Amino acid sequence: MSKLAERIKRIRVVRALVYVLVGLVSYPGLALRNRLRISGTEVLENLPDRNVLFVSNHQTYFVDVIVFLHIFCAVKWRKRNRLGVPYYLLNPFTNVYFVAAEETMKKNWVSHLFSLAGAITVKRTWNKGATSEVRRGLDPSDTRKIERSLSNSWVITFPQGTTKPFAPGRKGTAHIIKKNQPIIVPIVIGGFWRAFAKRGLAVRKAGTLLTVKFKEPLDVDYNDTTEHILEQVMFAIEQSHEFMAKDHHPQPE
Repeated sequence: MSKLAERIKRIRVVRALVYVLVGLVSYPGLALRNRLRISGTEVLENLPDRNVLFVSNHQTYFVDVIVFLHIFCAVKWRKRNRLGVPYYLLNPFTNVYFVAAEETMKKNWVSHLFSLAGAITVKRTWNKGATSEVRRGLDPSDTRKIERSLSNSWVITFPQGTTKPFAPGRKGTAHIIKKNQPIIVPIVIGGFWRAFAKRGLAVRKAGTLLTVKFKEPLDVDYNDTTEHILEQVMFAIEQSHEFMAKDHHPQPE
């Protein structure tokens, strides 16, 4: 993304306008054509306005983030565990950024537009065309972008970096946690892979139960190893091998 685009998306008025547009387009699919069940938003009410890292499992390229933005806006308007009528888009909550793959945000004009809502674009952790993923750490320049955003905002990240269920997490997430010592809020989502197309906003199956669960912030020892911190994160978002062993099975891709 160009430096001009990076500057533009840091203008909150621009992000607010994108929120309104994307919010109005996505609301029917989330709250009218499907059933959205939200829990745990009480956790959001007393968070500081900076250095908060949301970690979540990942099921679609865009809808996962969009539903979080809806919820943050609704909580700003003192709604708890519901969206209701989306008048909250009149004054949206914009103090949040989200980590997204650079390639994904360059695909078309829709992804370019959505990136202005606050995308922190990072390089993929595997080689294009490779038969298997090579789980690398984040590029140093990508890490710095995330850290700059954490210094004055909330940040949403998907430690797996892929919509494949129970994929391994990226150590880059644990490195960011160790260095910046953020409040870490786990989120677990369900049903989005069934209801929506992976790469867009189109509803694939109406009437689906969509669940979004915010958990209490993790109790993390920032001096712990990156491996153990990552294990805690992955267990909290219900994507670790330990969690899978408890008779939980991954959903189809």
